[in-house]
Amino acid sequence: MPRPEPSSSLPRFIRQNNMVAALQALFDHGPLSRADLARALGLNRSSSGNIIAELLATSLVQEVPYPDPGSSDAPRAAGRPGIALELKPAAACFIGAEIGVEHITTLRMDLRGQVSECRIEPFDGRSVPAGLAVERAIAQAFAGLPDEAMEVVEGLGLAIPAQIDETGFVQVAPLLGWTSEDLQHLVRKAVPSDLPVVIENDANAFAFGESYRHLQSKAGVTLFLVLESGVGGGIIIDGKLFRGGHGLAGEIGHVHVRDGTELEEVLGRAHLERRYRKVSGQPDAAIDGFLDAVRTGKSDVMEIAEDWARDLAQAIVAACRLLDPNRVVLGGRLSALYPLVAAQVTLHIEELQAATFPIPDIVVHEAAESGAAFGAACMLHRRFLSLENTALSKGA
Repeated sequence: MPRPEPSSSLPRFIRQNNMVAALQALFDHGPLSRADLARALGLNRSSSGNIIAELLATSLVQEVPYPDPGSSDAPRAAGRPGIALELKPAAACFIGAEIGVEHITTLRMDLRGQVSECRIEPFDGRSVPAGLAVERAIAQAFAGLPDEAMEVVEGLGLAIPAQIDETGFVQVAPLLGWTSEDLQHLVRKAVPSDLPVVIENDANAFAFGESYRHLQSKAGVTLFLVLESGVGGGIIIDGKLFRGGHGLAGEIGHVHVRDGTELEEVLGRAHLERRYRKVSGQPDAAIDGFLDAVRTGKSDVMEIAEDWARDLAQAIVAACRLLDPNRVVLGGRLSALYPLVAAQVTLHIEELQAATFPIPDIVVHEAAESGAAFGAACMLHRRFLSLENTALSKGA
């Protein structure tokens, strides 16, 4: 957080902080009365009134009828004022995109954190160079965007399965076959120069997005696993993304599980499809057919599903030894397999887990296939509702 040195800048700095706090309170809690917002900010009605007037002038906040007391959006404060304040959804747009091995996912998010225009398109990431993949993702993300929405776009967030440093430089993306790619430069060539850009590992983005939007997810330790062509991991500790000493924390897919085999080799899509094609006799069988076969309980595929359940359980138990997570959240296409074998996973965990180590809750993310793109958009949303937003600084 910047520290204002000239004393004359202190009032401006305080007002900017209060504007950011007001926007964050409205995002976290939804519509609030002026009195409720003043209490959330710890300000008197006069001081908060000045902040609210500035936010209304920027069109980031709007007045709306106070929610019905029976609504889940209604604040708990006593009384029932006639007017509430809320973030104006159309005041800002955040673009999220994920370049996967077999798909490109793009979505748009408004200022209130609501998603629209989510698209998942097939994509052969292994055969496309980084530059062309970036162009494809950006074209898909901005396709059909109305002019009025383009004017309020506040950034592009891109998630990929790769080891990425803080500058957006990809050291290696093994599943895509990329090495030493300056993704920040590639993105900058295709978007306006003043557009904020965030580039993040897909599992980290997925983890950030889930914890960002849900206040109940911000306490404790959560391990996020993205189950796709490989296995990516992200760690959230008390609401903050844990990157580790070199930005590689959570790379659980590279843990050896048996016979020197990495976890992502036995949990990933290619392994399951290869085994399913062998037992089904269908050379072109894909993951959807495998999932359908498991749902119907076909005996020739249940052994494959059982092996997957055992390997997932082993990975979770290993994570418990190191992280002691409260929750494990599964995302990605293959997370759809977990509910079909949840009982087997639990049984294997109970057999492997030491009695002194609790078993974490295991859940499937509500938007498992678009979670990484959503998280990338959330990273931009957080930036907008922070002191990094230069527009708020000028407005203050």
